[in-house]
Amino acid sequence: MSGKLRYFPHLAGSLVLVGAGVLGLLNKWEPDHENPGLVYPDTLAGGLPTVCNGITKHVTDEPLILGDVWSAERCAEVEGRAIEKGQVALAWCFKRLPPQSVFDAASSHAHNVGMANTCASRAMGLFNEGRWREGCLALSRAPNGTRVWASVKTGKRLTNGKPEYREVRGLGLRRDDETAHCLGGLGHA
Repeated sequence: MSGKLRYFPHLAGSLVLVGAGVLGLLNKWEPDHENPGLVYPDTLAGGLPTVCNGITKHVTDEPLILGDVWSAERCAEVEGRAIEKGQVALAWCFKRLPPQSVFDAASSHAHNVGMANTCASRAMGLFNEGRWREGCLALSRAPNGTRVWASVKTGKRLTNGKPEYREVRGLGLRRDDETAHCLGGLGHA
């Protein structure tokens, strides 16, 4: 397994950071395949400047100037630092050592929806109870089976004043992929 093995004393165990599992998920769902390295305005994030595999101001201090083009080497370097930093922070949200597939799926989820959201999610609550399968399912579905974490604000308001949301097919597919990856490493346990 590629990546960096790191020991987490509060979990009494080690996890692989920036490993093949999380990189596979991010490489599949984040990049602009037509213009790799182009800093572009992410329309799903309100025009937030984004580059490479989802690098934004929320995960790096590097300047992100719309229209700039980053080299593959710069993408790899900045992504590696950002993913590792995010995974170290995410590890502190776990109260027990997760299976690697759970950690990788949660890392992809946090990279996309934000660390605070993943740490406060129903999925994390289930993970912290050792309910790995249920937690994996909660990355993409509510208890009643409806999609979660697959919508964006439309910019409009409902009659009750709350923001209107619309489901985005690609986000739903990403959540399903994270769930499948998460479950895939659990075996029959």
